[in-house]
Amino acid sequence: MATSHLTASRAEESEPLLAPHENDVQVTATTYGTLSGTTEVKQQIGTFSAVFIIFNRIIGTGIFATPSVILNLSGSVGLSMVMWIIGAIIAAAGMQVYIIWGIALPFNGGEKNYLEYLFPKQRSLVISMYAANAILLAWGAGNSLVFAEYAIASISPASMTPSSIFSPVRLLAFCCLTGATLLHGLHIPTGLRLQNLLGVLKVGILLIVVGTGTAALSGFLQVGIPRPDNFDSWQTIWQGSRGGGNVICACLYSVIWSYVGFSNVNYALAEVHNPARTLRIAGPLATVVVTVFYLLCNLSYFAAASKEEITGSGRLVAALLFKNVWGSKTERVLSAFVSLSALGNVLAASFSQGRVNQALAAEGILPFSKVWASNWPYQAPLAGLTLHWVVCVIVVFVLPPGDAYNFVINVISYPLAVINAIISFGLIYLSVSSRASSSPIPRPTPGLLIPALFFGLTNVFLVIVPMTPPPEDAQPYERLPYWTHAVGGWAVFGVGRLWWAWRRGRGRGKDVPGERGPRRAGYLGRDTDSNLAL
Repeated sequence: MATSHLTASRAEESEPLLAPHENDVQVTATTYGTLSGTTEVKQQIGTFSAVFIIFNRIIGTGIFATPSVILNLSGSVGLSMVMWIIGAIIAAAGMQVYIIWGIALPFNGGEKNYLEYLFPKQRSLVISMYAANAILLAWGAGNSLVFAEYAIASISPASMTPSSIFSPVRLLAFCCLTGATLLHGLHIPTGLRLQNLLGVLKVGILLIVVGTGTAALSGFLQVGIPRPDNFDSWQTIWQGSRGGGNVICACLYSVIWSYVGFSNVNYALAEVHNPARTLRIAGPLATVVVTVFYLLCNLSYFAAASKEEITGSGRLVAALLFKNVWGSKTERVLSAFVSLSALGNVLAASFSQGRVNQALAAEGILPFSKVWASNWPYQAPLAGLTLHWVVCVIVVFVLPPGDAYNFVINVISYPLAVINAIISFGLIYLSVSSRASSSPIPRPTPGLLIPALFFGLTNVFLVIVPMTPPPEDAQPYERLPYWTHAVGGWAVFGVGRLWWAWRRGRGRGKDVPGERGPRRAGYLGRDTDSNLAL
């Protein structure tokens, strides 16, 4: 096998932080081609596309609804804004962790790569547990239904609830998932262009929301709508603030998940041109833009409606903004905006999940792995995308509205917090352990230790909070216990462990002594133009 080497022109930018040991198993793109029927990955994701891969994944529909939840829990305008600022700081720390890992291992697969590097002796077990999380959870199902609900609402304000199995909402969600799968699976450039277009449109939508808030702040409100007093004085801003650990925890929990998605480009780094430079630019830029829009949108909502209106509206707070400023007829326009935002999120989630599935399949972990690892027919992960599509379609058509559906949506997020905590503390471990002496791991500088420690502790918080009683007005379910999705998240990992034990009993899933690092689809080889060749 060929060993890793760096091109002299940009060695300092692209040098791996986590170098494999000399006995690690590595394969080139050509070798991978013999495994899955492909030849070589094409690096077609530039900085512009990378920004919108992240931007579209973070911003779905949360910013149009979550601010009312945060305000209701925190009790005051000032405290709710503080919660959003803390969320931005956490996102920045998480982005730094993923930038360090991404530059170190610039391959498709994301956390799969980082976990197997951290646990070389339990590699098959760890990948099996991660695979259960990646394969069984329907990442695109929730926003496909949101897209369908609000697309229909923009045409007709009739009931949007997907009551029957073949309701218009479910059918349109099915079309959304199918279209995203075919687009990314048959012609990657077109899928990227559509993602970029939706990202630009999403920026325009958020600018309209901010502009509407500016109009409200200047006194432009519908006749009969009183001017809110949310910013009348410093005391007013903080009036009604609620204390208590469970209240603060519930606020932060909702805010933090509104920033999830900053790692989205890490799942496709083998297809990113100059990944080190792109990550360093695209990640922070997308996160900063999202943060600015989050804060400005919150200010816009507070400028157009009182606290009582926002917390008691029982609907999208953005709808209240448009109604108070432009009139009730514009609510359909907002529904169209929300549907476009959700569509961008579905495209971004599908784009990354197809590559994770493909990387896992090339490890031989999944049934029919050769099928799912294929790049047939147009050098795109159509099979991996199809696997994600199947799981999402099952959720869309089989689960009824209510607690069952909410459970599936909530359980998606929980395992990610466990994984993020592990890779954060793992980064600290690698920088100070004896393994650092055999590879160019960066010294434990503040730029590495502080973000990793802070992000790791934050995700420990996200792991613990769902197991503690929430405030009465923040119950996640009507009939199920509040801790159901936390138990479900651990159960998903348990399924992966059972799968590993079954494969091991059949003589599979055994780790090769000394094996660590790049292997198969998760680690596609690079040419010299990408600064790193295997």
